[in-house]
Amino acid sequence: MLVPIIVLVVLAVFAVALVPAGVRIIKQYEGGVLLRLGRFVSVRGPGLNFILPYIDTVIRVDFRIRTLDVPSQEMITSDTVTVKVNAVVYFKVVDAEKAVIQVQEYANATWQIAQTSLRAVIGATDLESLLSRREEVNSRLQQIIGEQTEPWGVTVSVVEVKDVELPSGMQRAMARQAESERERRAKVVHAEGEFEAAERLVEAATVMDRSPAALQLRYLQTLADITTDRSSIVVFPLPMDILRGFLPNALFGNATTQHGDQEASDD
Repeated sequence: MLVPIIVLVVLAVFAVALVPAGVRIIKQYEGGVLLRLGRFVSVRGPGLNFILPYIDTVIRVDFRIRTLDVPSQEMITSDTVTVKVNAVVYFKVVDAEKAVIQVQEYANATWQIAQTSLRAVIGATDLESLLSRREEVNSRLQQIIGEQTEPWGVTVSVVEVKDVELPSGMQRAMARQAESERERRAKVVHAEGEFEAAERLVEAATVMDRSPAALQLRYLQTLADITTDRSSIVVFPLPMDILRGFLPNALFGNATTQHGDQEASDD
């Protein structure tokens, strides 16, 4: 009787010792890939999970979005300009089984793919497109990297080119080009303003030519503007044809007669 009891006690102690080894707690953002004797069985969800100790293996896979920094590296664009470009990749695992079985280290593999894809895309893009159409470059990178990581159960959500560093000589050349473009635009605007002002002057001259009174009023307005400065004295000749419209004709008749008599006496 004693031997069976001892055996039962040993088995009970052994079972109690195995219970902690057979319990796995999977977090909400994880998936547990269950392998039994090395063969895939299932993907366990979050919560308390029981496995067979020493027979089952659980590999945890994080389903949250992760980031990969692609370090800056020298590349040559399609128009043979050497630039330094770095980027960031946002990705996540959507299929835990593929991420464990199809690739050894999915994060490192995605990082390697991102590096080679960045170099390939930059090499097929000219400098102007790289600087002015960054969104197109990002979209192309996302598509290329995503197509290669999809068989691993990894999806790439965003790829962003962060910095594009140009050689110092190229920076100076682009600065000169930008300055020349600004000067050209300023000259165009100035020329357009001069042309418009000339058109307005022609229109004003046409109107004044049709109405002598308007020309006289403009003349008087100019005189009024000159006399606003009281710190100086301005002697300005006043043509008689302007006064003719404001003074009686008799005065002009007498002035003309006197002028004629003076010329006769001089003769």
